[in-house]
Amino acid sequence: MVFGSTVPSSLESFTPQQALELAKIYLKNALSVMDPKIVLELCHNIEDLLSKAKKAVKRAPDQTVVEGIATAYSDLGELLESRGHVGKAQDFFKKAQKLGYVADIDGSFQSLLGWAHDEAHKASI
Repeated sequence: MVFGSTVPSSLESFTPQQALELAKIYLKNALSVMDPKIVLELCHNIEDLLSKAKKAVKRAPDQTVVEGIATAYSDLGELLESRGHVGKAQDFFKKAQKLGYVADIDGSFQSLLGWAHDEAHKASI
């Protein structure tokens, strides 16, 4: 793991789908926060959630969750890259690709970031 492995015990009861949903919420919040320390803490929490979900789908495969995890890893990479953490971003892009995530033909990624940006914008109105 890029940030280390400290998954709070309360996350152990989450299903992979719940962990993925919470990761989306953290990602949405990380996009709207300007404090770099808070962003990195949220990114660490996202990584923990995705790791937990990934371990769970190894035991009980669910392609929808795997695709969601891959997309979230890519989104996390885009967020970190936009905040100047290029090395960490590349680590997450590699994780996304390992799970089968590929860029669109034009090189851009279809991701949750578009969703999260839209949601953050709606919330600020």
